[in-house]
Amino acid sequence: MRTRWTGCGTALVTPFTRDGAIDEPAIRRLARRQIDAGIHFLVPCGTTGESPTLSADERRRVVELVVAEAASAKGSGAGSGEGAAVPVLAGAGGYDTREVIEAVHAMERAGAQGILSVTPYYNKPTQDGLFQHYRAIADSTTLPIIVYNVPGRTGCNVEPATIARLAAIANIVGVKEASGNMMQIADVCARVPPDFLVLSGDDGMTLPVMAVGGRGVISVAGNEVPGEMSRMVEAAERGDWQAARALHARLWPLMTINFVESNPMPVKAAMAKMGLLDEVYRLPMVSPRDESRLRIEQVLRDLDLVAHAGAAR
Repeated sequence: MRTRWTGCGTALVTPFTRDGAIDEPAIRRLARRQIDAGIHFLVPCGTTGESPTLSADERRRVVELVVAEAASAKGSGAGSGEGAAVPVLAGAGGYDTREVIEAVHAMERAGAQGILSVTPYYNKPTQDGLFQHYRAIADSTTLPIIVYNVPGRTGCNVEPATIARLAAIANIVGVKEASGNMMQIADVCARVPPDFLVLSGDDGMTLPVMAVGGRGVISVAGNEVPGEMSRMVEAAERGDWQAARALHARLWPLMTINFVESNPMPVKAAMAKMGLLDEVYRLPMVSPRDESRLRIEQVLRDLDLVAHAGAAR
């Protein structure tokens, strides 16, 4: 049996209708596409889901829809195990600890089985402030919590010693490491207990992170190719590095083009080209520049993704 929150989880985009509302049928359709492709867990309302532009009610509704789709797939043989529902790790983070706790409770009521909580941004807490922030969140819920460290976006880095302190709290079960610093990630892996999950927050670093003890990835490219990303991680898990590297090499252009401009602009443009959603963003996110769009479309053609728009690759 797979340990929950290991393998490949997709940081889901949030599709919008042409008038800017959340597109509820598209949310369920995209979640089912993920499950049918064999994704291991689903991560709505993160950065890729444009969560800062969603209201609290919208975030709750997105999670409800994803949870409902995962539950409806239970027993169908789809997803991470025969008869097993694909678990949902809901985003709930921010710079005000009290508001984050309220958001966690809302995600719990919406049916999420775990919480991904980004570090406080803008106010730059100390390492002790980060520890106290996450301890307060953990004390407020029985749900498992995964810390999300992405200093390039938050201006705040959770240092390995702080992760090690947090790992001693029973329901803080892992970290999504998107620092881009392999020395730091290796240090985290060396400091934490064996059952504490270190997940890559960058698609392109998934295999290096797993090579030093990581247990998978929370993926952007999973939106486009959930099946192939899952198979790449599964190959690494069973020690078939030749197969894992082959998939990594094939998907590398997609992993990199997804960040030619700020996430999630490129991935939503790609998914629109694949016929998976309407290309609608909420400000301050906008469509990629023309030159970026041409590069995105070339990668899709090279990977035969445009021709397979309806397939769950």
